[in-house]
Amino acid sequence: MTVIERSESGAGVALLTLNRPEKLNAMTSELVQSLHEHLDEIAVDPAVRVVILTGAGRGFCAGLDLGGYGAAPHSAHLGRTQAGFATQKHIASLIPKLRSLPQPVIAAVNGPAAGGGFALVLGSDIRLAARSARFNAAFIRIGLSACDIGTSWLLPRLVGASRAQELMLTGRVFDAEEAYRIGLVVDLVDDHALIDCAMAKAHQVMLNAPFGVALTKEGMWSALEIPGMQAAIDMENRQQIMASATADHREAMAAFLERRPPDYTNS
Repeated sequence: MTVIERSESGAGVALLTLNRPEKLNAMTSELVQSLHEHLDEIAVDPAVRVVILTGAGRGFCAGLDLGGYGAAPHSAHLGRTQAGFATQKHIASLIPKLRSLPQPVIAAVNGPAAGGGFALVLGSDIRLAARSARFNAAFIRIGLSACDIGTSWLLPRLVGASRAQELMLTGRVFDAEEAYRIGLVVDLVDDHALIDCAMAKAHQVMLNAPFGVALTKEGMWSALEIPGMQAAIDMENRQQIMASATADHREAMAAFLERRPPDYTNS
């Protein structure tokens, strides 16, 4: 069985499905490595404009498979501590990879998203939830810190420090309604409509030029990481001048004036 399934859900959209439904798509070394490889391929695929990330069956991702994760690649020769550190880095490096991907990632959360699965939701660019979705920072419930796989940095920036502190210190499970209310997800839909909703959002993104979308994703993430407004404005100024020199900018302007859909070539 393929642990990550990739399908092309219409022109420009790659649908990545975590595919261990009998385990609520819990993370193993094989699943994490396969996701790394798919993201690497997508990053240089000019046909892909948007990625949708979801889970097979009734769950999004239950986090680390406590029944047996396996070993990180190239770690067989390492001691116990070193091998554990390699495994930690193997999982955690998914979040910077999602962030550096030029295409936006839409998390279509179709069920429980716990621990590492919760982190994948946080590391995506747009988050949508089915009504059956559930979330929690599960690490703290098994005697570890809730600060894992980017959660301590991402969650406060998405829902605010006060709410993030409560969710991380308790590790409690919260439902899709609460996730929507606190702004963690931007849309809440019936389970059967989730992928259609994600596709509609992807098509809204694809109305914009690929380079402009990539710059916007990069700029938004960078602005979260820099300390002052002026640094963000300096970055924005450079982005705008870069984008204004492209053929797609001229095409977008012409299409707007001529009241027709633009034909982007990413040039």
